[in-house]
Amino acid sequence: MLIFGLFVAVTLVIVLRASKNTKTAADYYAGGRSFSGTQNGTAIAGDYLSAASFLGIVGAIAINGYDGFLYSIGFLVAWLVALLLVAELLRNTGKYTMADVLSFRLRQRPVRIAAALATLMVCLFYLLAQMAGAGALVSLLLGIDSRAGQSVVIAIVGALMILYVLIGGMKGTTWVQIIKACLLIAGTFVMTIWVLALFGFNLSALLGAAVETADGNEALLNPGLQYGISEITKLDFLSLGLALVLGTAGLPHVLMRFYTVPTAKEARKSVVWAIVLIGAFYLFTLVLGYGAGALIGPERIENAPGGVNSAAPLLAFELGGPLLLGLISAVAFATILAVVAGLTITAAASFAHDIFANVIAKGKTSPEKEVKIARRTVVVIGVLAIVGGIGAQGQNVAFLVALAFAVAASANLPTILYSLFWKGFTTQGALWSMYGGLGAAILLIAFSPVVSGTETSMIVGADFAWFPLKNPGIVSIPLAFLLGFLGSKLDRRTEDPVKQAEMEVRSLTGVGAEKAVDH
Repeated sequence: MLIFGLFVAVTLVIVLRASKNTKTAADYYAGGRSFSGTQNGTAIAGDYLSAASFLGIVGAIAINGYDGFLYSIGFLVAWLVALLLVAELLRNTGKYTMADVLSFRLRQRPVRIAAALATLMVCLFYLLAQMAGAGALVSLLLGIDSRAGQSVVIAIVGALMILYVLIGGMKGTTWVQIIKACLLIAGTFVMTIWVLALFGFNLSALLGAAVETADGNEALLNPGLQYGISEITKLDFLSLGLALVLGTAGLPHVLMRFYTVPTAKEARKSVVWAIVLIGAFYLFTLVLGYGAGALIGPERIENAPGGVNSAAPLLAFELGGPLLLGLISAVAFATILAVVAGLTITAAASFAHDIFANVIAKGKTSPEKEVKIARRTVVVIGVLAIVGGIGAQGQNVAFLVALAFAVAASANLPTILYSLFWKGFTTQGALWSMYGGLGAAILLIAFSPVVSGTETSMIVGADFAWFPLKNPGIVSIPLAFLLGFLGSKLDRRTEDPVKQAEMEVRSLTGVGAEKAVDH
């Protein structure tokens, strides 16, 4: 608990210092665009390497072996889509939020409302995972088994998150994410070397020990333990892969990070730096997952408070006793705080900038008033995240995040790509794509085994699941692309060709982007 307290105190001091320089809307939403590509890339890694990456994936590998590692591959490959198709073009075209890009050459009001709604839904899904992870982690550390005790922990994490974002804005949040990324990668690196040292730096010996601890279950080393059971599970894996690979380029809190750098070149550099850090981290999770399987065993992990999510903390305790457990738990706690802060400021910016400033006030508001509305939104989103996190306790957080990726890939990515690359895209196409993708993803999740019908569902004892897959991506993502295409082709209204030409020039060359951003 001392390590926890120390981390919270240090980060609060940093956030308070950052708040002194948070005066304008650009400061609050985009950190004054004062971060270098390296700093922003580290912050992106801090934002992206969530509780799901650390707790969920290590647990998934420990329990399901090879199939668990497929999460890591999906999360990493996704960055190529963001780098090649989105990062630089988005930075050149937008100002603060994803809706700035989507509404650039389309009708402002309906597109901003749809984009803001999609942003809020993705952020809430993602927040559920982080809050559930926070409850599992701190409960394991303090030995809290009761649901009520874990609920109190989630409420405290939510209150801290609200405090961070209210005070520090994007600047404070970014510095928390940079510190957390350094701590997380350093902590996992130390544990990886430690685990490998125990097995004489022989990966084969480590894998063999993991199989032996799992009662000789060699399926841990082969594809198919989790996703090869039936045709449905194979389809589920395909759906999961689609959601992970296409979801990153549609995540609003990741996209918003591209606005915190001064130029498009720095945005590109950010993504390259993030890929290096994230790639290294996912290699560490492979060793840590099989290390947890070898030294602790699947049975102990599944029966611990927090279930699958407890593999990494249990491994830390096995290696270094209470001290390393405290350090690793503090790092994981920092991970959760940094990610929820990034998500919360994104959701708040989307509501204040897109809904309030551009739809309700029709552009006739001051930056100060906009920031005030954003801060109030932070409190509302924080409370919703706490309530949702309490409801999502016990779920694998890597799996919950995969649902957020599916919603992002369905609601946001088709519209972003069409806006940037297709001249014939219209407002009707954007609305069909966003609402159709978002609605389909949420509807299919609601009637899937995630919510009801199995022992591990959110609503135990109920069964209204008619959609057989746990991830909706394989249906909702192609549907969103199709709806965007049909909506545009069937639209009788045409969009302004001058705005279309301006967007194309600005997105590809950056000409005019700096002026628009500054004013």
